[in-house]
Amino acid sequence: MIPIITKINTPYIYFLSEADLVFVYPFHFTDYITSADLSEIGTTYKINDKNEFQTFDHHDYEESKEMGFSYFVKEETLNYMVEEINKQIQKYKNQKGIDNQSDPVHIVTSESVAGSLKVALKRPKHVIGFPDSFAIGPLWKLETKEGQTYRSNWLLDHINMEDDEYQIKWNNALREIIDISVNVPIYLWYGNNADEQSGLRFYLYLLRDKTNLIYLINTTELYEKFYASKEIQGICNSGQLEPNQLAFIFNETAHVPLSFEQRSDFQEQWEKLAQSQDVLRIWINNTVQPLEEEHYDSFILSTIDRLHQKQKKQDFILTADVIGELLIEMEEYIDYAFLEYRIRHLIYSGILELKGVPKTMRHYSVKLRS
Repeated sequence: MIPIITKINTPYIYFLSEADLVFVYPFHFTDYITSADLSEIGTTYKINDKNEFQTFDHHDYEESKEMGFSYFVKEETLNYMVEEINKQIQKYKNQKGIDNQSDPVHIVTSESVAGSLKVALKRPKHVIGFPDSFAIGPLWKLETKEGQTYRSNWLLDHINMEDDEYQIKWNNALREIIDISVNVPIYLWYGNNADEQSGLRFYLYLLRDKTNLIYLINTTELYEKFYASKEIQGICNSGQLEPNQLAFIFNETAHVPLSFEQRSDFQEQWEKLAQSQDVLRIWINNTVQPLEEEHYDSFILSTIDRLHQKQKKQDFILTADVIGELLIEMEEYIDYAFLEYRIRHLIYSGILELKGVPKTMRHYSVKLRS
């Protein structure tokens, strides 16, 4: 239960806390916010009691600067406030006909690749980066709120999430896709791995009712065309490319839009993916294939055993070093967070010994149980 009351005074939203403090935020923006933005855009006011909130208008009050945003607010409440503000931003944009998506849209699975695209591509452009790894975690009904909640809960239960604002950023990326206007081209960037290939199908399903021209940019294939040779290895993930390489690929490629039939085929592929509750996938034989959750456990154990053999005496190994070795040896791209989850599972199962606190992979070490 969120102990806070809201009120709209367009273009502002008010939040009344239990301590009779009113947090005031404008929502006449074109960009969605995260909780990190709250202290920058908000102001705080003190009222005498909750009844006063019914007629409260911040223009008639002096800002309570001594309280400010340093007043303690629980994370759950912060997330609720951000979500409500973003709902109002989207509603305000629709009502006012404000369109910040008149530029060509580029969608990619990864905030880091989105950052590279923002550097690489000339204006005009609008880049949307999904903060997720679709190779891991359930995709079941992900196009629905039910499925999104199911996935979010699984990730929270199994994966050490380093980004506290994951869900907020996820919702914002979804809103940005909904906001895309009908007259702009859409470019979907992806590589030959389960993460980006699953994301590609998800985005095309979300875009199924839009009539925009949609173009695919397969970074794996285009890198091989423009860069790869006997001396230069190919890549499987868009994150392996530098901004100048992304720019070159985009500028030198003849872009052909997807046909209606091609879009329908991708949408059907997504519908099949979204029926499964598998939590691990790889890209093989040009398809996204599920794997058993414990598929890499034996590989993890054999890698730790090999690292032990390099030691004079079997001792603890930093988990980050184990994962680094795994990623070097693996042919396919697997999110390191999933490997870290499986290492923790092997600890809890009594197969590995633990030293430290398993907060992140740099906080603890492991060794094979004697």
